[in-house]
Formats: sequence, C-alpha cells, structure tokens
Amino acid sequence: MDIAHLHFLVAQADPAGRKAVADLLGQIGASRVTEVPDGHIALQALESGLTPTVNIAIVDLELPGMDALELIRHLGANGSGARLIVTGAQPAGLLFSVETLAQAHGVDLLGTITRPVSAVKLKPLLEHYTPLARTPRPSTGPRFTFQEIGIGLQKRQFEPFFQPKIELATGQVKGLEAFARWRHPEHGVLGPASFIDALEEQGRIDFLDWSMIELSVERCRWFQDQGIPVPISLNTAPETLAHPAFVRQIEACLNRHKVLPDYVTFEIPESSVLNTDPDFIERLVRLRMMGFGLAIDDYGTGRSNLQLLARIPFTELKIDRSFVDGASKRRPLGTVLKSCLGLAHSLDRMSVAVGVETRQDWDFLQSLGCTYAQGYHIANPMEAAAFPPWLADWRQFF
Repeated sequence: MDIAHLHFLVAQADPAGRKAVADLLGQIGASRVTEVPDGHIALQALESGLTPTVNIAIVDLELPGMDALELIRHLGANGSGARLIVTGAQPAGLLFSVETLAQAHGVDLLGTITRPVSAVKLKPLLEHYTPLARTPRPSTGPRFTFQEIGIGLQKRQFEPFFQPKIELATGQVKGLEAFARWRHPEHGVLGPASFIDALEEQGRIDFLDWSMIELSVERCRWFQDQGIPVPISLNTAPETLAHPAFVRQIEACLNRHKVLPDYVTFEIPESSVLNTDPDFIERLVRLRMMGFGLAIDDYGTGRSNLQLLARIPFTELKIDRSFVDGASKRRPLGTVLKSCLGLAHSLDRMSVAVGVETRQDWDFLQSLGCTYAQGYHIANPMEAAAFPPWLADWRQFF
C-alpha cells in the first residue's frame, strides 16, 4: 500500500520511542508525520484540523495527561474521521479489550500493536486503511401517524421487497428475505423507519405482519410460476406468532396461494428466545412440525439463554450485521463472529451472516464456513419483478 499521501500523527510520551515510530513510518513510505508528546495535544491535533488532515493516528495506550482510553472516548463523541492504531506494552488480551472499547465508541480502530512497533506488525494494519469514509446511510424520511399508515395498508400501498440469501460454498441463491416497503403516493418508496414506530406504539405491528405474509406468499407463488422455486423468510413479531389464530390463518394463506410450508421461514428476534412461556414454545414446535423454518434474527444483540436457545427448534441463526460488517478487518468482531458460527455449527443449524458489504467480508465468512450471506455486497432489497432478471445476471457468475 502506498502511504506517501497520508498524514500520520504519532502520540507517545517517550521521545526515543516516538521518534522510532516516526522513522519507521518514513522507512515504509510515509512522507508526512506529526509527533506529539501527550493525549491533550493529540486530541487538539485531531479535532482542530491540522493541514492536511490527519489520516492515521498511532497513539500509545499510556499517554500522559489523557490516556488512549479517554482519547478514544472523546473521538467517539466528536466523530473524528481519523483512523487509530493503539500501541502499548500491555498483554495482547488487554489490547484486545481496547479494540472492543473503540468499537463501542464508534471509533475506527485499525488495530493494536504490542510494543515495540515494527514494520511486520504495522504494515498489515495499514492495509486496513480505506481513504474514503463510509457512505452515509440514506435519511430516514418522513414519519406518519398510525391512522395514515392504516390507510396505506388498506389501500395496499405496502409491498415486500426481497433481498437474496446466498450459499457461500456455491454462490447459489437459496432464499429471499422480505422487507416491508411503502409505495407512498407523495413520498415514493419508504422504509420501516417511517412506519414501524407508530405501529409498535399502538401495539398493532400484526397489521403490517399479516400484510407482508399475505403478499410475500403471493410473490413466492409467482416466483414458482416463473420457474424460480425460491423459499422466502418473513420477519414476524412474537406477538403475531403468539396469536391463537396464527396457525389457522397461515395455513389458509398457504392454501390460497398453493405454497408448501417448507418454502416459508419465520424470523423472530433473539430477544424472543428469552420467552419461556410454554404456549409460545409450543407454537414454535408446532410450526416446525408443519414444515416451516424458524430463524433467530439479530443474534448477538440480546442475552439469550444458551440452554433455552438449544431447545428452541430453529433452523437458522442469523448473525447481526454489527458483528459481520468489517469483521475481516477487526479482530474483536471476527472473534465474536467465529463464536456465533461455532454455536450454529455445534447445534447443527444453518448460519446466516447479515450485513455483508464488501468482498473482504464475503471471503472471510467463506473461510470460516458460514452457510449463507446477505448484504449490499450481494444486492439491495428489490421489488419482486426485479428479482428474475437480477437472478439471471447473478447466475452468469456462478
């Protein structure tokens, strides 16, 4: 990697150690290095905007005045765009925790290095540097009242968009996850941020769930009629699943559209696994007996009881995007991801990594033996009519 165009900041109390790191950077190609002796000056340099802007700051964990932990906290609060590398004489396990802390604060930490710093240790971390900040997510858009959303549902303005689920070992499309979208007559296509909160506040998320179930199963039939027998996954609130009439209504829905239960997987949030209500567990067992799939969604964000998790008859473990995006570059994320994949494997369940946004993430997941992948690197959620041509293009590569 050519680092001649990057501006480095080296923050370390010991003048000899600081100079050694600066000299090392010069030897491997850096042309602009700023040295500072303590944390306060380092923070000022990163926040006041040196010219040119600092791209990468190499900071010692035990800086005087303000140590690296406090510096990370300030940078997280102020949204600094600089990437960090933390060095220290501490054990690797402690430096590992610093990486986790930086992640929690939202600071882009390229990694940690146990002193002394060497080219062998430094170069792999510099390879993680990307010159442009991550593209910001689209704005959430307008918000609507419960009554306005109800009218939209009645007028069938809501529809499912589908994101492909790819088998990493073969590259084949093995499923589609349905995402609710609102084709608003004035505002165009809107995502859940515009309507989920109002439905949840009124305790009527089931209105949306049933609309998406009906329309998604209908689209599933349409895909099969196009010669594309692809299963679908539906995000379903626990309260929708727990309704006494759920099984009867879902059977009627599948009969209307002539779709078999093994083409439908219900995704429930990890927090639902904490539910030890026997009626709810019976409902899950009954759905599996009927042939439906069950996926634990957003795994890693809750505090599920592992013993209970092992007893729930789920077929897929969907690993939350916060542990997937960038896992190939961030050791703490990679460690958690490996643990989640190991759990799925040990329970003989399929693993689904959500939030795969780069080729590096794809390759990393493939090397770890993950079963399926979803994310923007593969495809954005798309309307049903767009899926057949997308699939034809995808199959040219696999």
